[in-house]
Amino acid sequence: MNKIKNILLTISPPQILAFSFLAIIIIGTLLLKLPISTTASLSWLDALFTAASATTVTGLIVVDTATEFTRIGQTFIMIMIQLGGIGLMTFALFTLLVIGRKITLKQRLFLSDSLNQTHPGGIIRLVRLMMIFIFVVEASAFFVLAIVWVPTYGWSDGLFHSIFHTISAFNNAGFSTWTNNLMDHVTDPIVNIVITFLFIIGGLGFTVIADLKSHRRWQTLSLHTKLTLVGALVLNVVSIFVIFFIEYNNPNTIGPLSEGNKLLTSYFQAVAPRTAGFNTIDIGSMEDASLLYIIMLMFIGGGTGSTASGVKLTTIIVVILATYAFLTSKAEPVIFRRSIPIEIITRSLSIISLGIIVVFSFTFLLTITEDAPFLSILFETVSAFGTVGLSTGITGSLSTIGRLLIILLMFIGRLGPLTMAFLLARPHKTHIRYPKGNIFTG
Repeated sequence: MNKIKNILLTISPPQILAFSFLAIIIIGTLLLKLPISTTASLSWLDALFTAASATTVTGLIVVDTATEFTRIGQTFIMIMIQLGGIGLMTFALFTLLVIGRKITLKQRLFLSDSLNQTHPGGIIRLVRLMMIFIFVVEASAFFVLAIVWVPTYGWSDGLFHSIFHTISAFNNAGFSTWTNNLMDHVTDPIVNIVITFLFIIGGLGFTVIADLKSHRRWQTLSLHTKLTLVGALVLNVVSIFVIFFIEYNNPNTIGPLSEGNKLLTSYFQAVAPRTAGFNTIDIGSMEDASLLYIIMLMFIGGGTGSTASGVKLTTIIVVILATYAFLTSKAEPVIFRRSIPIEIITRSLSIISLGIIVVFSFTFLLTITEDAPFLSILFETVSAFGTVGLSTGITGSLSTIGRLLIILLMFIGRLGPLTMAFLLARPHKTHIRYPKGNIFTG
């Protein structure tokens, strides 16, 4: 017993985080292999791929969720999405709070690490707020979608479609109970608005939501919240017009639609890539310029501490601000009358560098193992890394090695490249200082 206790004490937060996701994936794989979960025989690899995609809230699929899985199987997928989105550690510790158990300091440290918090202070209050917020938002969205879909699909199917898409959207998963995702609802304003509202809110980050609740005035908001909100607004608005103008005359996407529906569809497809893998048009039919732009959005991802992945929006903003400060010969980057510490800049550069290395490495390997256009492979790679779930249509035709690579990449993307690096490496501090050396760059 003491040996087990000592082992548990030596496990780091990144290791706990990785093991929790791995546990959900393994259990999910076993559940999806049950005869009651599928309409036909499902291979172990396809079950593993689906479980990994659901747990990492990605949405890439090798078998059709709508036709290959029964309602029970789809329910298992929905549960994995919810647990993967909020985190097993968060859910477990919230359960302890509900039953009145005391949360230890180490558990607080684990939880703060899984939510990307720098210190454990106030983490319990954040978890309570987060769970209440999740329940209220998902319940409200479920109610609205049910009003739309129950009259169309009947009580049983309508309610299930509503709850499944609510959980999938809020957790930025992109799984759908329809073969063509949301393409049949391309012109439905209510469905478009509700689904995008869910994954935009889920992609902001719970720290931002908590800050908005505590501080109602712009002046009192934290710098992180201000950068997240402004960055998301600017990037979303720019993306809408980029997609709109590039795809305007494309007969396979928004070309045949009316002006209003073109704008609505452009809005949906512009805000989805940074967070969720839902689509209302055929992604594989989009122009190459649009696909390249979407790749950039998927790499950026959502907000820190959210259900989205990628290198995160504030990480990109910090590097842009640091670059601007360097080009204008400023001592340090300043935004909203606040300077950004060198530690945050270094961390941001490390995250982006690791992200680029991961994407390049997996793209290189997939170009060897797969017979597909380079842009499609790059798109698939970044989609898996950003746990987005959008695809040009090559996921189902991936080789065995290709599927295993994408599974690993989704896992890395959900943990985050920096967490994965800490998981594999053994960082240690040293008090030795060396003389500075000069290196010519640029």
